[in-house]
Amino acid sequence: MGLLLATTAACTTAPVATPSGSSSTSRPATTTAAGGATSAGRVTRLVDGDTLWVSGVKVRLIGVDTPETRRPGTPVQCFGEASSLRMAALLPVGTPVRLGYDRARLDRYGRTLAYVYRVSDGLFVNAELVLEGYAKVLTVPPDTAHQRDFEALQRSAQHDGRGRWSACPLRS
Repeated sequence: MGLLLATTAACTTAPVATPSGSSSTSRPATTTAAGGATSAGRVTRLVDGDTLWVSGVKVRLIGVDTPETRRPGTPVQCFGEASSLRMAALLPVGTPVRLGYDRARLDRYGRTLAYVYRVSDGLFVNAELVLEGYAKVLTVPPDTAHQRDFEALQRSAQHDGRGRWSACPLRS
C-alpha cells in the first residue's frame, strides 16, 4: 500500500502491520497540530470506539467516528462492538498515551478533543482506526489538521473492504 500521511508539523514515520499482516503502511509516529500542544497520561477507562478516559479526563478522538454502542434509545450500530473491541486491543486500560490537540479543546459535551498516540510505539490511534475500517472520517471544523490524511486512509479501507466497509449493508 505504501501510504504515507502528510502532517502539519514535523514528524517521524514508523512502519506498522496492516490488517493483512504486511508492514508496508506507515503513518506518523509522532506529530503535533495547531501549535504543538500535547499532554500525556494513561488510559483509565474505555467508553466505546472513539471515546476513552485518560488520567481521569474524558477524551473524544478528533476527526473520526465509530458506530454507536451506548447511545440511549438507539440500538447498537453495525460494527459498533467490533470498533469498541479494537479500541480496547489498541489501548488497554493502563496504556501510556500522548494526547495532541488541534484548535478546539472541548466538544459540546465537555469532552477533551485529542489525537491519541500510544507511547510505546507512537501509533496514531485515530489514523489506525480509520485505516483498519473501524472508524469513518468525521470532520468538525476547526479541527481539520489531519482531515486529508484521514480521508485518504478511509478511501483505502473502503477500496480494500476493510472493517465496516465490508460488514455493514449501508457502508456508512
